[in-house]
Amino acid sequence: MVSNGRTISKAVSGVEDGPGALLFDMDGLLLDTETVARDSFVEVADAFGLAGAERFFLELIGSSGAQTSARIGAALAPDADLSRFKADWSAGFEARIAAEVPVKPGVRDVLEALSARGYPMVVVTSTDGQKARRQLGRAGLWPHFRDLVGGNDVTAHKPDPAPYYLGAERAGVAATSCFAFEDSDKGVTAAVAAGCRVWQVPDLRPEGQDLPELGQHVAADLGTAMEAAGLL
Repeated sequence: MVSNGRTISKAVSGVEDGPGALLFDMDGLLLDTETVARDSFVEVADAFGLAGAERFFLELIGSSGAQTSARIGAALAPDADLSRFKADWSAGFEARIAAEVPVKPGVRDVLEALSARGYPMVVVTSTDGQKARRQLGRAGLWPHFRDLVGGNDVTAHKPDPAPYYLGAERAGVAATSCFAFEDSDKGVTAAVAAGCRVWQVPDLRPEGQDLPELGQHVAADLGTAMEAAGLL
């Protein structure tokens, strides 16, 4: 049972045999980068005249680069330069994290404790793999992980289970033996479909949007999720 008393229907309770591996989303779960991406997106969207920019961004969370590009392209004016939009968004994001890649509160301590217990851990993110490794490295988190699945490593993206199947494969175990930790609904959908036991730690969400009832646990932060999973 999670400390906030919330467990969505069909969720498993407790840990019997322990996980074969731990699979983690990155943005919004380990790194506090969704807020950075949002601020940069809104700045560029306003310059391009894209209405409702903040809510539009929130609906993109968990999407792959290709999915995001398609959504933005469809929303922009016909004569707008999608490549310029993406370049300006990326430049704004990189400028904001130039001094430091922000890490979610408590994440460093959680990962150090899990590493000390010997759990194999893999990152499963929609972000390009090279970019994700670079950000995790700059944040000092990369040494905790055995491997990483990036958005460029699969042809089907979250909410498809393919990224989680590959993450489990890279950990050397079956997906059904893995515990997965996600912030986005798309990520939860993917992990549940792959057969993982899933804990959702919500980050940025559109106001009034309920969490999907997929069988996941819900926790306020990653440390609470680990305690609920019996890992710490």
